[in-house]
Amino acid sequence: MSALGGLNKTPNGVVIGVVQLQLPLIKTRHDLARQTEKIVAMVGKARRNMATMDLVVFPEYALHGLSMDTNPEIMVSMDGPEVAAFKQACIDNSIWGCFSIMEYNPGGNPYNTGIVIDDQGEVQLYYRKLHPWVPVEPWEPGDLGIPVIDGPKGCKLALIICHDGMFPEMARECAYKGAEIMLRTAGYTAPIRDSWRFTNLSNSFSNLMVTANVCMCGSDGTFDSMGEGMIVNFDGTVLAHGTSGRVDEIITAEVRPDLVREARKHWSVENNIYQLGHRGYTAVLGGAQDCPYTFMKDMVAGTYRLPWEDEVVHTDGTSCGFERPTRRYGETKLGEAAE
Repeated sequence: MSALGGLNKTPNGVVIGVVQLQLPLIKTRHDLARQTEKIVAMVGKARRNMATMDLVVFPEYALHGLSMDTNPEIMVSMDGPEVAAFKQACIDNSIWGCFSIMEYNPGGNPYNTGIVIDDQGEVQLYYRKLHPWVPVEPWEPGDLGIPVIDGPKGCKLALIICHDGMFPEMARECAYKGAEIMLRTAGYTAPIRDSWRFTNLSNSFSNLMVTANVCMCGSDGTFDSMGEGMIVNFDGTVLAHGTSGRVDEIITAEVRPDLVREARKHWSVENNIYQLGHRGYTAVLGGAQDCPYTFMKDMVAGTYRLPWEDEVVHTDGTSCGFERPTRRYGETKLGEAAE
């Protein structure tokens, strides 16, 4: 149950609102300032819309749109006016907020960054997208891992961004580090609709974890984003789903981290997050706790290689108009090792 979208809030409930924000077109600093004001106004709408709301979640690209423009003039820093405005909005409306920025990076391409700000205006979660949507996105691969924080009402909260959610390892990492609620912000367009839906369900069910997921919405004259706000319970049940495609609609639901904790303790069948590391515990004491997965071992060893590796056609961004990179991961634009 979603408690009628959070209207009937229970003592253990966390009410989340995901914003199907109108897709903007951003080219200048003036456009950026105007979009910042729009997001701030939508934080206020979220609070007026649902007095019980604990956390409002904006999609990836909420500030910058889908142009993939890496122009330094419109990139954002954590100490810049845009983040300051988001902090103040959370204070003014006594609400937690999740926001998206394209973060200036002096040593390479910008980072696709997500932040969660608490109701006192403090940044509690700072995440850089680990898996940019190649070959389309030019962003630097994230280097901060996946943080898990104490979110509103003490819930364990994580954030991943868009394409991250297509890798089951990402949601698994969130759950392994204790996340009871995982946010997934995105800018996806309509061709990804089915994949978006079933991965959101799978990410929840496979990890006994609530997921709150949302895309940009509407058109910027070139791209058509789909909205598709989805709040999914830990058993894979959809609690709320924005299927209308209506821009600036806020999809809400109450979720129950206490029931996540209960399921993780008491489920036997399909407690997959536990059973992954305790294979066959009915047959052998404690289950097998080895790592039988070749891809895991190879990735740790730095030797990850597919059987069809040499046949893969797209291995850089040239098909999308980007120059082939020459700088390796960990190097700055000057060829020095990153700190």
